[in-house]
Amino acid sequence: MRIISLLPSATEICFALGLGDELVGVTHECDYPSAALGKPKITRSKAKEHLSSADIDSLVRSQLDETGSIYELDLGALEYLKPDLILTQRLCTVCAVTYDYVAEQALKISTKPKVINLEPRTLDEVFDSIMEVGRLTGKENATGYVWTLRKRVDEISNEVSQLTKRTVLFLEWADPPFASGHWIPELIEIAGGINTKSFKHSPSRQISWQDVNDAKAEIIVLAECGFGVKRQLQDAEILVSNLNYTPKEIWIVDGSQYFSRPGPRLVESLEILAGILHSEIRDKMLHEYIARSEVQQLK
Repeated sequence: MRIISLLPSATEICFALGLGDELVGVTHECDYPSAALGKPKITRSKAKEHLSSADIDSLVRSQLDETGSIYELDLGALEYLKPDLILTQRLCTVCAVTYDYVAEQALKISTKPKVINLEPRTLDEVFDSIMEVGRLTGKENATGYVWTLRKRVDEISNEVSQLTKRTVLFLEWADPPFASGHWIPELIEIAGGINTKSFKHSPSRQISWQDVNDAKAEIIVLAECGFGVKRQLQDAEILVSNLNYTPKEIWIVDGSQYFSRPGPRLVESLEILAGILHSEIRDKMLHEYIARSEVQQLK
């Protein structure tokens, strides 16, 4: 089978199930595992990475209004690679080429590939997506793999069950501020946190700085979609300058690698949250992530 993944999360799922050799094309954002970097890239972004977060937000909104997507698909490469299966999504137009456009273009490809919509909103649905990819590709190991992921989730849940719960505001963007949605509020609950402003199992939404301050969260986590820790430091300054109270802790997490990708590493995202929320297990949970500069405490 020849597979094209139009989602970083789907790329990670394919490699986790042993489908690396069958993966013939990926997006420009597919950077994990490292083997994905060697695959042909069939998308590119119209957004400019050097812009400020506010300018990126404005540019994304205008491009979505004009064309419905911030991504461009290399149609010539799509035909050349002759896929049998294309993995994409309808969940977020900011995250990938739109499903309808991909389905329309797939009809023009000589191999007439099957286009699959992976659209998880909850942690269970993320695991279901892994099972679906396994079913479509004949990978029976998907069942065992999902079992190991669920076991890790249960282990974290049990570990934090007797620890003090702390209030959390998780921001997926800082300028303007966006409160977390979809699976992230659920991860916070499993990690032993109390969401202050969030949109569980729904898309993240813009909130006001007044909302941020009214939440009075003990812990603020900034994990901007698509950005690593270093890039987010400048946005953390914007965050701090708009606070009228002093949270106990502010953390920055690599939003490009964790939380925003509904794939296997959401379990690692859960480990990160558990470490942030509970000083008793912080060294155990965060050591490797801090060592790789993927997590940083700002305050």
